[in-house]
Amino acid sequence: MGQVPAATKTLRVLRFLASQPEPVPLDRISRACGLPRSTAYHLLTAMIEEGFVVHLADEHRYGLGVAAFEVGSGFSRQVPLQRISRRALTDLVDRTGQNSHLAVLHGRDVLYVVEERASGRPPLVTDVGVRLPAHLTASGRAILSALPAAQVRALYPDAGAFVDRHGTGPRTLSALRSLLTDTRRRGYATEEGEVTPGLASVAAPVLDHNGHPVAGLAITYADPDPDEPARLAEAVRRAAAALTTRLGGPSDVRAPVTRGSA
Repeated sequence: MGQVPAATKTLRVLRFLASQPEPVPLDRISRACGLPRSTAYHLLTAMIEEGFVVHLADEHRYGLGVAAFEVGSGFSRQVPLQRISRRALTDLVDRTGQNSHLAVLHGRDVLYVVEERASGRPPLVTDVGVRLPAHLTASGRAILSALPAAQVRALYPDAGAFVDRHGTGPRTLSALRSLLTDTRRRGYATEEGEVTPGLASVAAPVLDHNGHPVAGLAITYADPDPDEPARLAEAVRRAAAALTTRLGGPSDVRAPVTRGSA
């Protein structure tokens, strides 16, 4: 029983951080959670050690860490999201004739949790259970583009965070920021062959009731007609928007669309 108050205080801090659009200073956390400053500091220090919180020392602020994202994506990987998305992916495959899949953020990777294959199309590397670097994938970029900039910075603190597969893709936070800015501004982004040479994908984020990206919905294709990418991007955007609505997400937000290698 003695651990219950500390656990309650810890969850209160995590819930507050999750509700903020960007990292916040210690004094604000202390006031919002009704905790003495020293108590809040010790709780945050423990959560930093476990990866649930990151400390941005230059800004004197605290934000959610990778472990917090893993907990959130863990919920997304469970039956509710899979059940809700299965029909949407099946319909998307029927409309486009291309392979479709759903991925969730898992640290700096995306984890593929649902896949629907089109008849006559080859199997993909993005099979259920596969993890790939989020910054190289269309589904990962779709999710990252909908995250606050501070959270992206926390996920990619230095050049060592950028995995390379085929010698292409962003290798610095600055390059990734530029890519995500283009994604949000244009409504889609382009890249090809960064996961599998010869293949490309279009993807859009699925948002929850807080407007947080819980998954990326994607289509992967090869050698399309010149007009095909635009058609696929619109189909993916509509499917992701429909899933967002079913999850209680914002219905009036035009979700960014990302094109690229799964």
